Amino acid sequence: MKNNYCIIMAGGIGSRFWPVSKSSKPKQFLDILNVGKTLLQLTFERIEKVCPKENIFIVANVEYKELIKEQLPNIEESRILCEPQRRNTGPCVAYASHKIAAINPDARLIIAPSDHLILKEDVFTEVLKTALNACSMDDCLITLGIEPNRPDTGYGYIQATDESFKFESKLKKVKTFTEKPNLEMAKFFLQSGDFSWNSGIFIWSAKSIITALEKHLPEINNIFKEGKDAYNTPQEEAFITKAYSECTNISIDYGIMEKAKNVYVLPCEIGWTDLGTWGSVYEHLDKDDKGNAVIGKNVKVYNSENNIFNVSNGKLVVVNGLKDFIIVDSDNVLLICPKGDEQQIKQFVTDVSSDAKLKKYL
Repeated sequence: MKNNYCIIMAGGIGSRFWPVSKSSKPKQFLDILNVGKTLLQLTFERIEKVCPKENIFIVANVEYKELIKEQLPNIEESRILCEPQRRNTGPCVAYASHKIAAINPDARLIIAPSDHLILKEDVFTEVLKTALNACSMDDCLITLGIEPNRPDTGYGYIQATDESFKFESKLKKVKTFTEKPNLEMAKFFLQSGDFSWNSGIFIWSAKSIITALEKHLPEINNIFKEGKDAYNTPQEEAFITKAYSECTNISIDYGIMEKAKNVYVLPCEIGWTDLGTWGSVYEHLDKDDKGNAVIGKNVKVYNSENNIFNVSNGKLVVVNGLKDFIIVDSDNVLLICPKGDEQQIKQFVTDVSSDAKLKKYL
């Protein structure tokens, strides 16, 4: 296990969970599932089963450093990688990969978002072991694929070939990636049976991802390659501030995974959900006999069904005659939105942010 490392990405702002998730405290730092632990804490505990604690790194915007230290009090500060600017997952992965490679050139890396739910943790552990073993045997980039059970337009889709990885038959060569298709295409993908959801969980060796960065994102790779002598020294912070000012905004999916020829998918059934929307959380909350999921102490529901309520501060909320809605009351913001329109919440946040008088609500 000494060569197993994990990079937990915790820099997102969770705009589709607004107004509970706000830029000052996004969803990964919240107990979204009402289980007594935040999503970040659950992710860290899950990864500990395959990585030594000292090999787990958190990457997030610098403004979240104190939140991370508060929620993971035993983590060394050197393993909290602070991004001075938001530049998407491409620079995030490049920074962490080069830093870890400077510590251990033989490192095998798990890239894990901080906001996922995984119900079958024992199966997940075995899946990671399979992927880690495969990436130590040959140059490959692995993503975990989830069998879709609905035509979801919020996920990316992976089409695999019949060609297997030469050292592990469970891994299939990737043919295409499609990012967030429209509903008609998502239905086609589901019916064809040839596609998996892209979980956004990646496994590869440090050598393989740096080779891929050199080939497909050479400018970003060169920026972080220059920091070899600064990583894990007092000079790292100053170097990273300069490096991020020179980086373009690009995802690792678009920059690497959609272009590389050595990408494999490992299909798995791990009880996975990307907790990206209120609807995805609704599926995992306790419900009354009418299908209403309620987070809050004083919510009275009449003649209503299949709604999700999240009410803070003990406010009394009385609802009558509502069906399939999201109702969120958080501090000084009230959101009422049909569940079928939940993807629009991100646009609501954008609209609010464009009004100087309303930015205080984000």
